[in-house]
Amino acid sequence: MIADAPGAGNRNTLADETHERGPARSELLTQWLVGLVNSREYGKLAELRRPTISQNAHIEAGWFDPRRREVFEQVAFLFAVYHRGAVEPSRGYGSLGAAARGIGTSVGRGPDDAGASRLMDRIVASRRPPLRHLQHAITRLRSCDRPPPSWSRLADDLARWTDRQARIRYQWAVDFHAPPPRPTARNNTTSTTTTTKDTLT
Repeated sequence: MIADAPGAGNRNTLADETHERGPARSELLTQWLVGLVNSREYGKLAELRRPTISQNAHIEAGWFDPRRREVFEQVAFLFAVYHRGAVEPSRGYGSLGAAARGIGTSVGRGPDDAGASRLMDRIVASRRPPLRHLQHAITRLRSCDRPPPSWSRLADDLARWTDRQARIRYQWAVDFHAPPPRPTARNNTTSTTTTTKDTLT
């Protein structure tokens, strides 16, 4: 009888635990990137903006999750692109689809901006994480002075890009085309009451 290799019985459990720690690892990556801006590590940020040249900063970003090294290096690159010359870091919020709603001008943003719509169409049509189009989106957000997506969520989303069950591309498209929030009846009542009170005064 051949004995199992050490730890063989726990292999699936360890893999599951590693998968469950995925979001935590992406959050650690975000904390490290935010720390680079806070501590004025401009040299490392400049290294991260050179994706075609292997730099120590890229390697360091990838070590937060060796199984998703390529994705983590890409997100670190996009973070550095957005924070070029920044003195305050932004952790971002939501998906890239939701963030892309801020791309455009005062005439129209998101789905109401033809350029933003074309860019989003190219992104969600890509079978592999489209780094070039993502860079364009992040650059547009920066130039429009709009908040970026959540960097930790971006890492998790890109890592599951080809997962049909996750449907990341579809979710980004849904977030991008979501209708603007409507004012609630409570807000309307409050506004009316305030206006009436001010008039009587």
